[in-house]
Amino acid sequence: MIDGKKILFSGMQATGNLTLGNYLGALKNWVTLCDEYKCFYSVVDLHSITVRQDPAELRKRARSLLTLYIAAGLDPEKNCIYYQSHVSGHSELSWILNCYTYMGELNRMTQFKDKAAKHTDNINAGLFTYPVLMAADILLYQTDVVPVGKDQLQHLEITRDIAQRFNAIYGDVFAIPEPYIGKTGASIKSLQAPEKKMSKSDENPNASIYLMDDPDTVMRKFKRAVTDLQAQVRYNPEQAGIYNLINIYSACTGKTPEEIEREFDGKGYGDFKAAVGEAVVNVLRPLQERYADLCKNKDYIDSVIKNNAEKANYYAVKTLRKVQKKIGFPERIR
Repeated sequence: MIDGKKILFSGMQATGNLTLGNYLGALKNWVTLCDEYKCFYSVVDLHSITVRQDPAELRKRARSLLTLYIAAGLDPEKNCIYYQSHVSGHSELSWILNCYTYMGELNRMTQFKDKAAKHTDNINAGLFTYPVLMAADILLYQTDVVPVGKDQLQHLEITRDIAQRFNAIYGDVFAIPEPYIGKTGASIKSLQAPEKKMSKSDENPNASIYLMDDPDTVMRKFKRAVTDLQAQVRYNPEQAGIYNLINIYSACTGKTPEEIEREFDGKGYGDFKAAVGEAVVNVLRPLQERYADLCKNKDYIDSVIKNNAEKANYYAVKTLRKVQKKIGFPERIR
């Protein structure tokens, strides 16, 4: 715990463009968590290089993501917002934990199999040991809770296994993280394939709403959103496209699905799609304006990067030195 609060860790990769799903499903809900938790939010750029990146583009996207964190409402005075690559403890602890992780555990990770299938020309060791770096991310700050979706639960489980194994050998070194159980973020699906989640890596540009999409682009994408032939706005999972649009409209307006059904009773899908698009435009506008203002203030963003890296390093070193002492590394001469 820090200052009487449990510790929460999360992060996003500095690849692709954040989508409406990233915002409504995660980022929006992070904003109030600092009232209850000591929060560390990382731009996980070390994870990003398991896939080849253009160096200039990676730097640009990392800064953009950190700026978006702030634009979305995360206060860098109340939350620790930092680049993963600026805290060497992530890499150092990851190597140590590699030596306490079994090949069989990593072989069972479904995300490795999925990514290896997509990047057959670059199945590198980093892709294989990705879950160990994720474990280091979490354990480095003595994290108590981690917000995770279903696709990340397996990574949290291996993190817990590694921590418990290490603790069994060396004593009470790591906190054992639990999945964050709180307000559930909206589950936003693809506009073109509503059985899949909205993804920033989707090859179909009409499938995702990106946080920087202008109003005309947002409205056009919603007009093209997949629906069905039933011509009824009903909150029915079997009507996957409409079900997804209702979830989006509900998340943007605060209206319940029942209220939305009544609002659009007897109206066509065209009217409903237009209303959803307008609601999304209204949600994105203040975020985009805040982001534009922050981008103009280079000195402020630079100060956040510097100060928060120092803060993250302070807590990371405390854990790292404890681990190094436990496993027998020589003490540093001060």
